[in-house]
Amino acid sequence: MTFPVSGVETAIWIPPLVGFVISFFTSMGGISGAFLILPFQVSILGFTSPAVSPTNLVFNIVGIPSAVYRYFREGRMNWPLAWNIIFGTLPGLVGGMFIRIWYLPDPRAFKLFAGAVLCYIGGRLLIQVLTDRGVQTAAKSAESKMRQQVSARASHPGSGQAIRTLSWSLAKTEYEFFGEKFSFHTTGLFMLALVVGLIGGVYGIGGGAIIAPFIVAFFGLPIHTIAGATLMGTCVTSIGGVLLYQFLGPAVAVPGMAVAPDWLLGFLFGIGGFVGMYFGASAQKYVPASIIRPVLAILITGLGIRYVIGYCY
Repeated sequence: MTFPVSGVETAIWIPPLVGFVISFFTSMGGISGAFLILPFQVSILGFTSPAVSPTNLVFNIVGIPSAVYRYFREGRMNWPLAWNIIFGTLPGLVGGMFIRIWYLPDPRAFKLFAGAVLCYIGGRLLIQVLTDRGVQTAAKSAESKMRQQVSARASHPGSGQAIRTLSWSLAKTEYEFFGEKFSFHTTGLFMLALVVGLIGGVYGIGGGAIIAPFIVAFFGLPIHTIAGATLMGTCVTSIGGVLLYQFLGPAVAVPGMAVAPDWLLGFLFGIGGFVGMYFGASAQKYVPASIIRPVLAILITGLGIRYVIGYCY
């Protein structure tokens, strides 16, 4: 099948399959998988124009709602964190779009940027995994309690609210998760989300892959309490990003440059992501963070190194 907007030629079942496999595993860490879908489009399908970025965002819009629903139904949606991410990343996306169109239209330069972003994300995760080994934290304690309840079926995750907001202000947000209290600096996280939105607008991701490792590493929040929020934020900001590329992008791009998304290709990836993220969100409570984080870290870092080496040689 040939997709008219992107010019990609591939079997119609390949995008949904790739979207399903990638998103099943990444959604457990609060990441849609768009950061891996994009390299697949660029390197395997040969989709190298700036239009690949908003096409990637279409994948987020179609795929993420199933995971958000699942996390919400099980009481693991951290709403204060989600809104903080949304309000921070949306303004950054605008600047990211201009950078992508004006300064990184060349596929080779964009691959270097993508490789640097992936290396940084993976590196942060690897450092965190290595430094946390053998250390008992509140996050690990809460995860242990959650897994005990799930195993014993004493309290089904969908029967109550696992995450309970205690306080929410511009200075500090505090919540409780299975008897353990966690907090983060509200304004500080907002500023982080602003920078993430800028990078995400360039790369073509909602920002979840960038901000999730930061939240876990710098704010010390357990991955089981941030996954739903980061996916929710990614979905909403992706909608804003697609609208920008679709309606504002052609006005600021060089004549003849493809900047609007390939809706059909993005939709097919998203259908696979919809199913994969639903089951990934369901399976997350059975998989310890000690497995989720190393797998994501190795995968992200390896892909980033490959892109950087490819640019240099």
